[in-house]
Amino acid sequence: MRYTLPLLLLCPLTVSAAEPDLAKILAQPLVGLRQPIHEAVEFCEARIQRMPTVQTAAEWQKLADQMRADVLAKVVFRGEAAQWRDAKPRIEYLETIAGGPGYKIKKLRYEAVPGLFIPALLYEPENLKGRVPAILNVNGHDGVGKAAKYKQIRCINLAKRGMLALNVEWVGMGQLRGPGFSHASLNQLDLCGTAGIAVHFLAQQRGLDVLLAHPNADPKRTAVTGVSGGGWQSIFFSSLDPRVTLSNPVAGYSSFFTRSRHPKDLGDSEQTPSDLATVADYAHLTAMMAPRPTLLTFNAADQCCFEAGYALPPLLRAAEPIFQLFQQPQAIRSHINHVPGNHNYEQDNREAFYRMVGDFFYPNEKTYSWKEIPSDAEVRSPAELDIPLPEKNQNFNSLALSIASKLPRAGTPPTDAEARQKWQTEKQTQLRAVLHLHEYPVQADPAGAEVIGDLTVANWRLRLGRDWTIPAVELSRGSPTKSIIVLADGGRKAAQTEVTRLLADGYRVLTLDPLLLGESDPIFPAGEQREPTFKSSWLYALLMGAVGERPLGIQVSQVLAVAHWLKAERGGPSVSLATIGPRTGLVGMAAAAAVPEAFAGLDLTDPLGSLKQVIEEDRPYAQTPEVFGFGLLEVADVPQLLTLTANKRVTVRSASERFQKETVTLNTIYKQSGGVLDLIKK
Repeated sequence: MRYTLPLLLLCPLTVSAAEPDLAKILAQPLVGLRQPIHEAVEFCEARIQRMPTVQTAAEWQKLADQMRADVLAKVVFRGEAAQWRDAKPRIEYLETIAGGPGYKIKKLRYEAVPGLFIPALLYEPENLKGRVPAILNVNGHDGVGKAAKYKQIRCINLAKRGMLALNVEWVGMGQLRGPGFSHASLNQLDLCGTAGIAVHFLAQQRGLDVLLAHPNADPKRTAVTGVSGGGWQSIFFSSLDPRVTLSNPVAGYSSFFTRSRHPKDLGDSEQTPSDLATVADYAHLTAMMAPRPTLLTFNAADQCCFEAGYALPPLLRAAEPIFQLFQQPQAIRSHINHVPGNHNYEQDNREAFYRMVGDFFYPNEKTYSWKEIPSDAEVRSPAELDIPLPEKNQNFNSLALSIASKLPRAGTPPTDAEARQKWQTEKQTQLRAVLHLHEYPVQADPAGAEVIGDLTVANWRLRLGRDWTIPAVELSRGSPTKSIIVLADGGRKAAQTEVTRLLADGYRVLTLDPLLLGESDPIFPAGEQREPTFKSSWLYALLMGAVGERPLGIQVSQVLAVAHWLKAERGGPSVSLATIGPRTGLVGMAAAAAVPEAFAGLDLTDPLGSLKQVIEEDRPYAQTPEVFGFGLLEVADVPQLLTLTANKRVTVRSASERFQKETVTLNTIYKQSGGVLDLIKK
């Protein structure tokens, strides 16, 4: 929207002869605490798949089969993960140790993806005859992993009832707890264009392969169960692998709609993989279990997440009508634990599972009992259950390092001018696609103005389409003919030094906070939805990736829209862009590379020298969420982004030797094409 009235007529004006206090001016709240979280929720919810209306079981089955195929192809097995899917994994049985009365424990390890072994324990009944149920027991975020007492007791009880129980370790827990295995490192693979979620899925799938390879396993009676992250594994894997004939997720998930309003349900990269919500919500995954028996267990006063009162009803509303279509209403069940009622898989929840197994795997056996068999004396220590692993067992980080070493693809531009132009055009097209850019019209709402000495200050709330409101402060002295946008990792309040320098250089300066930064950081207000105040922005960034968007792409889209508005409203031949820090540095480089004509120049302070730094330093997603856009490193690293800025003047202020090292190869090509790259060592 164009504004042609003079600035001072648009804004309430205060005139003061006092000395400007830039720190106070830049820190003044403009949009409020609730606005960013409200807009993040609305943005995500608008993009989550709704449950379809179907009339017959056949109609649903067709949709479910397509969703299952799409989740596997478009979410799980992308990039090199497609090759992992087809690999023939190794299964290595090691020693067998004595169990308690009626069972023994076989130690083994199996390959989830090439070079990444999962330790596991097979609880095997003695004197096995014929086919018996096979139960895959997965665990959640418990530091002792497979040695957790409540998990051992469950596996012991299953074995004493004559079932095969495989107790598998989860990446990041127990023996796989350590550098490189953090779930927040999963997104390093996403950055490389390979789905990190595939590691989780294959760890579960190969575990079921181990069970079904047992000569006594009954493929018609296979179950998966676990608590917390194990509950997530249970529903995610069971819904996507039809070989699972019964599933009992415990306190492990909720609909994306529920999560968006209850941020304590958000979290963990595996639960919110890139693009999942564009294909299916967790409500769909629950319904995809039909007509296979499914027990949804939740805890009444869960202090962690997924409280029964709000998490369970939406899942039942989605799934129960589908089970009805299959004429199997009794196959979808729920259990709410009240004692102890917290985040647990203790006796009451275990007995609910034993009862479910009895009803569907032993329907005609009157001697079957769902009462727990006391087994506390048979619980072993973690050391007794340890399993030797390869010295260089792969993990999220090592897999990402290996893939990143071959990226970006076609990273060096040709020296021939015509070929270089073609390379540049192709790369910019790829970059815009991987960023998922939006074109936003800008409506600028005045939020107050003042003249302090010779400094004119105007505050703005910039409405970008229907999605976002971002705060901006415009500062100028006299009648500047050039404008610059300033972004800072610490928000506009951290830009004081840079703003002072640019004002002295004769610029009109517009400081703003794009998504996830400064005042635009979505933090849930205290007291709302019974949630505490906590820094939830990275969790919403994950959710944005799951609904098919890219946080970096949103930030870039916002900056480009504001640059267009500023140039149109303030006139002058150009708008430049200055950034402070590695996060906004990436935003600036990506914006100038994707749409070079938007900026006259780029001024970077302390940018990343390479996207590979976040992998080499094993940085978690929460630290720099915008960096981990799916497939970004396949298209371009920092040198390529700079080369794509199309011959602009780029100034870099950095103490990093890495930046010099990474850009030296392309500097010559950049300068030959008419650009100027100034490296200023701080």
